[in-house]
Amino acid sequence: MPNLGPTELIIIGLILVLLFGAKKLPEAARGLGRSLRIFKSETAKLRDEDEPTTATATVVQAQPQPAAPVPAPIPAATQAPAPAPSAEEEARRLEEQAARLRAQAGAPKSQ
Repeated sequence: MPNLGPTELIIIGLILVLLFGAKKLPEAARGLGRSLRIFKSETAKLRDEDEPTTATATVVQAQPQPAAPVPAPIPAATQAPAPAPSAEEEARRLEEQAARLRAQAGAPKSQ
């Protein structure tokens, strides 16, 4: 691709103004600037989070670690996750709970 000179850049600029209009270009540039600023701050946060973790990890590796006891195996019955209730079952359970709460609220208080 040949180098773009000043005349080519002016022609490209004029085409952009004609396509998008003079009002849309500053708004687009502002939006692009904001998104770049957010991206830059987020990457800086990630770098800041990584640096202390790396420093503490090297300190921990330098210290001798005692052998951790092996935990007892969990029985197979407790390892299986309970199936999620269906929407009907959840609605029924919530209705029953609401009915119990209404009954408690309507009952006279004993002293």
